[in-house]
Amino acid sequence: MDQHADDLLVGRDEELAHLLRAVDPKSADRALLLVGEAGLGKSALLDRLACRVTADGARVLRAEGSASEARLPFAALHRLLRPVSAEVNALPERQRAALRDAFGAGAGPPDLMLVGLAVLTLLSTLGERNSVVVILDDAHWFDRSSLDALAFAAARLAGEPVTMLLSTRDGGHLPGFGRRTPTATLTLAPLDATAADRLLELQPMTPTGRTRARILDEAGGNPLALTELTRAATTMPDALPPAGPLPLPPGDRLEQVFAARLHALPAATGEVLLLLAAMDGVDAAITAPGALPDAEDDVWSSAERAGLIRRVGRQIRFRHPMARSAVYHAASSDARRAAHRTLADALRHEPDRRSWHLAAACAGPDAAVSAELELTADRARRRGGHAAAAMALERAAHLAPERADEARLLVGAAATAVLTGDLPWVEELTARARARTDDASLLAAAAVSAGRLAVLTARHSVVFPRLADRADDLTGRHPEAALDLLGSAAVVRFYSGEDAHRIRVQQILHRIPTRDVDLWSRVWVRTVTDPFEGRAELVGALAGLEAEAQGRPERLAVLGIMSWLLDETPRAVRAFDEAADRWAAQGPLPEGLGGAVAWAYVERGRWGRAREACARSTAVASAAGLDHAVACAAAVDATVLALQGDTAAARGRARDALDLIDPLESRSVAVYARRALGAAAAADGAYEAAYDQLRAVFAPDGAPVHYHASCPALADLAAVAVRSGRRAEACAIVERAARALGENASPRLRALLSRARGLLAAAEDAEPHFRAALADPDRAYWPFEHAQAQLDFAEWLRRRRRIAEARPLLTEALETFRRLGARPWTERARSESRAAGVGVPHAAPDALAELSPQQRQIVGLAARGLTNRAIGERLFLSPRTVGSHLYRSFPKLGITARAQLRDLVEGTGEGG
Repeated sequence: MDQHADDLLVGRDEELAHLLRAVDPKSADRALLLVGEAGLGKSALLDRLACRVTADGARVLRAEGSASEARLPFAALHRLLRPVSAEVNALPERQRAALRDAFGAGAGPPDLMLVGLAVLTLLSTLGERNSVVVILDDAHWFDRSSLDALAFAAARLAGEPVTMLLSTRDGGHLPGFGRRTPTATLTLAPLDATAADRLLELQPMTPTGRTRARILDEAGGNPLALTELTRAATTMPDALPPAGPLPLPPGDRLEQVFAARLHALPAATGEVLLLLAAMDGVDAAITAPGALPDAEDDVWSSAERAGLIRRVGRQIRFRHPMARSAVYHAASSDARRAAHRTLADALRHEPDRRSWHLAAACAGPDAAVSAELELTADRARRRGGHAAAAMALERAAHLAPERADEARLLVGAAATAVLTGDLPWVEELTARARARTDDASLLAAAAVSAGRLAVLTARHSVVFPRLADRADDLTGRHPEAALDLLGSAAVVRFYSGEDAHRIRVQQILHRIPTRDVDLWSRVWVRTVTDPFEGRAELVGALAGLEAEAQGRPERLAVLGIMSWLLDETPRAVRAFDEAADRWAAQGPLPEGLGGAVAWAYVERGRWGRAREACARSTAVASAAGLDHAVACAAAVDATVLALQGDTAAARGRARDALDLIDPLESRSVAVYARRALGAAAAADGAYEAAYDQLRAVFAPDGAPVHYHASCPALADLAAVAVRSGRRAEACAIVERAARALGENASPRLRALLSRARGLLAAAEDAEPHFRAALADPDRAYWPFEHAQAQLDFAEWLRRRRRIAEARPLLTEALETFRRLGARPWTERARSESRAAGVGVPHAAPDALAELSPQQRQIVGLAARGLTNRAIGERLFLSPRTVGSHLYRSFPKLGITARAQLRDLVEGTGEGG
């Protein structure tokens, strides 16, 4: 709201001081949520703050939420950035194009992550000249797409001279601004008795006696209620709400006050006020003077005197959203519909705004308007506005005269709402569709939509039976939909690790008729559910599927996941590499088992690429509120950090993963996090603690806690068991796993089992096992695991005084560890090499060890020649943040120029 002479800020000194501290560039808080009920003065506080910081030289960007604009994708972001269009045009091309696409001026759908990155880069660039304060008033009315982009930026403002302030109603939830976005909160309380009394004293006509006492009692410390009840009591005594035994809520009380002022207004004024109430600020700018009289017209005078509107230059605005609400709801339904028809006529060149006004003008079902809204949904979807598209389809369904069309549109709304991450909404839309049709095809599509989102939540025990039961119901009538649902159920089976889920999936799969067109789906279900049973057949199927997937990124992603599950890691990485250029265009949610991308890169020795995949997955999942997907990425990230020797950071990321899931619901993430904690402890030489963590990935009886995630830990378990005196227990676990896997073990797992047996065997019996672990030339495809086996065997050979045989193994293992940046293992290999008489150059102090994990990641990319902007786009950081990390890193590295990075990084093995 604009500052006005009669807006008095009383009793808010402490809150204003809090906000001023928050916007200080030195403050740790980069985002702050101002929360309070209507009328408590949130906008007035933000007005005063804006005046203060502008006077101090800060740049203020501001946008206010609009109830009607909540249905238009990126509407709020467009308004926020309009004053800085020149700076928008100076953004990197890809980011500029993403914003153009988001605002409907581009050629295709926007990359939603690039939209968020563009906002971050823009704010960072503005902050290079002055500190920046972004004010988002009434943010609960922002469209979801804008909130997602702003939340993305807010989560990455650390170190930037940018503060984001958002105001919202009590209890209002802002998508994206949850625990993954560090947001401080300032809650406005009602004024105390002293401040309320002072505010009354400052009114033009101060109430006294019983009237004053009643106003104080009715207002309950709400500043707007105090001022408006005073205005009503002193200018229109009959306009006060009637006293009663039960006080009205502040909103109802104030709406009564504003509504009472309408009775004395001329009819013409009432008509234009209703038009103003039926539109929003942007509609007013587009339609005026076509639909409304000029601001100078006398028709507005009586409304201004009544305290309903204010005129600021050529703009006419309600003094408060409650005044708008009072005017709108005081009118008859016929009058409201007429106002919306008038606005729809005035907005004939704005089809999306027009369609919503046409919908509001409908007294009942209307096929033409329903069709208009369907087109609006299509336009919103092309711009990445999935929430807006789903809302339009939901409204179109409400207006559809035919039940079949209503059900079809509700199913479409559910499918689109999947991409918002809002599972309750998807389930509600799906349930409404089921209640309106018996069409089995539509019902199957609705179930599939709900199932695709359900797999990304952490409610595995709740979600699995729903998916399995629905798939079972559809096996005969709609086998394709049944397979789709079963594929989702299989993903839940992977996350849960529950063996009963495997049995149920396999039983249903056997009942689905086999068709050639279902090969992809059947291989997917079998592979995800149990990658060991019939492994040879599944691996054989991959070759044909790989040829069919060429040029189709969505198929390549599925192929990569299946290949990873089957330990066909080289094929998985090839598929993910080929899909990478188009990966960002697959939608705002990660695919089921999206963590497979990062794991494949970890296993292939491309650790930098793995961490980049984690960064993207975290960004996407955080924006959608999908904590389980965030946890998956955190577990992979923790593993890489542990292997690189960043043990404190690794433990922090592993704890993040465990905090976000129930380990009994999501055994996969729990096992990966425990493996990371075990690797961190082993890197620190805390072998007993490492054993305890790795032992926890197997049940008390030695069975794997998770059928796929536990077994790769067998060799590491054996290594720390030997060093902690737990050899016998570990030996029993390894042999149990070997028996269970049998001939279905992949070559990779057979090598890991052999390494484990070599470590646990009596000294005289170990050699055949070590040789078996290194026999397969393809083992080099898993370079870290291969180097571990080489080092273990070399140590065994040296102890047998077979130095000549040990030396080449040590040389190769050391080079691998250096290239990967596995510092603890590099040091161990150096020590063993020196003991074997291998000429190892004296290790220079590891300057990179002093850097944070993110700084090392940035330094590694900079050493490969990437610019700050290119690094920012890889890691979803602003160029300023990248530059800041490099600036702080150079002194620690003992260098002064970027050109020196390549030699330094190559010398420490961090280049990959």
